[in-house]
Amino acid sequence: MADSYPSRRLLQVQPYHLHVKPGREKAIRMFSGRQPAYGSQGACMAQTPKHHPQQQTKNKFSSGPSVEPQMLIDRYKRGETHAVSLLHQLAQSLQFHLEIKETVTAGNTTRLIFAFCVLIDGVQYKTGMGPTKKEARLKAAELALHDLLPTLDKEKSDLPNTSAFPPLLPAKEESFMSEIQSSRLIRERKSPANLQIPNAVRDQLTKLMNSHPQFSACAATIAAFVIQTSSGCEVVALGSGNYNAKESTSTNGRVVHDSHAVVTARRSLMRFFYQQLLMFYSKTPHLTEKSIFQHNNNNNNSGLLSLKSGITLHLYVNHLPKGATKKPFSMSLNPLSITAWQMNNELGLHLLVEGKVFPVFTFEHCSSKMVSMSAADKITQWQVLGYQGALLSHFIEPVYVQSILIGDSGCGDTRGMELAVIRRTETITFQLPMFYCMMRPQIFTVPPVASSSGDDDLQVAYSLNWSEGDISIEVVDGLSGRTLDESPFKSGSALASRLCKAAMLHRFKLVAKEAERQELLATSSYREAKRMSKPYQEAKNMLRAFLLQQGYGSWPDKIMVSDTFNM
Repeated sequence: MADSYPSRRLLQVQPYHLHVKPGREKAIRMFSGRQPAYGSQGACMAQTPKHHPQQQTKNKFSSGPSVEPQMLIDRYKRGETHAVSLLHQLAQSLQFHLEIKETVTAGNTTRLIFAFCVLIDGVQYKTGMGPTKKEARLKAAELALHDLLPTLDKEKSDLPNTSAFPPLLPAKEESFMSEIQSSRLIRERKSPANLQIPNAVRDQLTKLMNSHPQFSACAATIAAFVIQTSSGCEVVALGSGNYNAKESTSTNGRVVHDSHAVVTARRSLMRFFYQQLLMFYSKTPHLTEKSIFQHNNNNNNSGLLSLKSGITLHLYVNHLPKGATKKPFSMSLNPLSITAWQMNNELGLHLLVEGKVFPVFTFEHCSSKMVSMSAADKITQWQVLGYQGALLSHFIEPVYVQSILIGDSGCGDTRGMELAVIRRTETITFQLPMFYCMMRPQIFTVPPVASSSGDDDLQVAYSLNWSEGDISIEVVDGLSGRTLDESPFKSGSALASRLCKAAMLHRFKLVAKEAERQELLATSSYREAKRMSKPYQEAKNMLRAFLLQQGYGSWPDKIMVSDTFNM
């Protein structure tokens, strides 16, 4: 028997609904030439029509056969339709998720300006501005199409023949997990996992381990960031590790407290960003041109740089990140049941203590132990705040990864990771300051690039790191937070890692000097420099308040780590 109610998925996921009175439905259909949308997220018009139990024949007001995307694009290029209309038409034709989000303008604006940005499947495009909302939306749509249209021909050649697949059937299962599974099937048909990324990671890792085979066991937990352009993939940062330091406090910023693989790789990525910024701000034209950053003429004179068009960032992890559940749950649960309690623990925030994972709801804080947030929770945060962190946010817009590739052969599917990284924060975008959003990454499983060996126990606490441009790897003892004596790279006799906070502050001051940012050079401490990044701090506070409000738990403050040091 057909369901007489609209899909529960639309009612649960979409925060806004378009209510059409019966007398106006015909007028809307005749005006738009298509069925009215019964759910939206921001300016995203849902492409799933409302089903009625006894509507067996085609509605006389339906739009008829879908139009080929190329015909829609040709009409736009001839000036027969405007950018906003084309985006909605392409969203319906190509089945991607579209949002046109109103954001805020920079604080130094001297007149009333509206700002909008387009998000397509979570990918944020350049911000459009104008004296009215209509003009700002149109400008944002034009900027998005300017970057999107050139990629469609290339993607079209890469896609499998859709005729080889049976038509998608309407979803009868109304559970939360069914939505994730079906959306993933659609996405994987459009964007097959790119094996170039794990292959690039494997090649770079093999090269490094061939030079230093004594540390090959460290590779089992590897994580890596890869930049992809039209010319191919390049690994720019690597990290491995599985432990926190035993030392609970550091007054000089020279101890690495968290040496888990994703965190190590991300700090290596930050080193790469600092290097690219020094190239950009150099007085040498060819170095500036080689940098991955550029001035963004559409960011309303905020002075922030952005990644060059055509550059995307991707994350590879050799294991399912800690804190992401491997067990998918049905969401239709009795709130008082044991299963609901278990699910709440699984979806909530998690802490890592001595390599073990604890839900924040059940862990009793102990001042003698160093704790950190789980890798899955940190990735969740970075997909909202960006991977650049507070200090780099003084110079660049948020940088997000477009895909996360999991090489864990024991990870049957990615639904637990999707729950942790995407679903918990998907409705926060509209609350965030300008340039920030919840970026929805594509998540895939791929063959692992490294496997465990019998020597792992000897190096279980070791953490290696490398960034593009480094001559050799650095190996850190994760339990002490300092570089090993036998590490191929050592920064000095104090054995402070090149990933420690003091090293990051030093690079921050170098870039501030090259960028002639005197107010940043005058900061009195690492903590002050971070707090001066007000949009970033505002977005972070909003995210943590949102997670708490949604029932995922409280994100603990770093009360044991001192950030008051200076150079």
